[in-house]
Amino acid sequence: MNRIDRLSAILIQLQSKKVVTAQHIADRFEISLRTVYRDIRALEEAGVPIGAEAGKGYFLMEGYNLPPVSFTKEEAGAILMASKLAEKHTDKSIQQHFEEAMYKIKAVLKIQEKDYLENLEQNIEVLQRPSMTAEQFPDHFLSDIQSSLAHKKVLSFEYFSNYNGQYNTRQVEPLGLCYYGSHWHMIGFCRMRQDLRDFRTDRITKLRVLDEYYDPGNHQSYQEYLKTFMQGTDLKESRIKVSKRIAHFLGEQKYYFGLAEEKEVSDGVELKFMTSSFRGLSRWLLMFGSEVSIISPEALKEDVQKLAKEAFDHHHSSQIA
Repeated sequence: MNRIDRLSAILIQLQSKKVVTAQHIADRFEISLRTVYRDIRALEEAGVPIGAEAGKGYFLMEGYNLPPVSFTKEEAGAILMASKLAEKHTDKSIQQHFEEAMYKIKAVLKIQEKDYLENLEQNIEVLQRPSMTAEQFPDHFLSDIQSSLAHKKVLSFEYFSNYNGQYNTRQVEPLGLCYYGSHWHMIGFCRMRQDLRDFRTDRITKLRVLDEYYDPGNHQSYQEYLKTFMQGTDLKESRIKVSKRIAHFLGEQKYYFGLAEEKEVSDGVELKFMTSSFRGLSRWLLMFGSEVSIISPEALKEDVQKLAKEAFDHHHSSQIA
């Protein structure tokens, strides 16, 4: 990137946030801090009113606005890809807002960018497993959760626990949103449990944003919680292989048991699961008999063997009786 393009990009970056650190600018353009200082000085000499906060970073003085931003066809294509992903991997509230935003973005595109986007749009598709969202879960709360995070307000909702199959009312101080295992998850401090918890957003119903504020600084960061969580403190990793003949019969259920990875191999399909307990997974795997091989861990193999023996003993004793 030449210097003129970089100066324009820095100016857009300064307008995108309240304060931007020199290090963030250096990291983005892979330049030294000394080069950042020279570029900021060049913008100031060109008449751009840039302020600086000691120990924090640079900002544009209030009242200064850039001319309307234009997009290259490559940038427009990237936005189209993002919209396709948002359409399939967010809930109804975010999908609606993204659709409205896309109309506004398309409205400011040049004719050639609009043509480029139209030609692309009909040839790009994000495929997703069929949705089985139950009617009692409206799955449209991501926008409210975002608002709660931004304004630091407490949430109240009913949550369905897959562990015991029951609903209970929670008051939660949300700390972050993350996407894994084909679902959005809210990490927050649960007042009922008095600890950080992971809530799948598609199991939430009757959500309200309360007029009560909280201080996220009172809790462990959700990034640290997730790091511990993903390293296996609460989730256990297991790997299995199924024959190609029955792979398609796994259907929607594989996601409920914590599917994390799936890849085709020469003699079947390998799947990686992250689960809090092997028992449910073990019972499910027994359904497929010899079509399933457990790669790891040994504890899962032992659990399946134990269940199989219990089933054999039960039915064998029934026949004798």
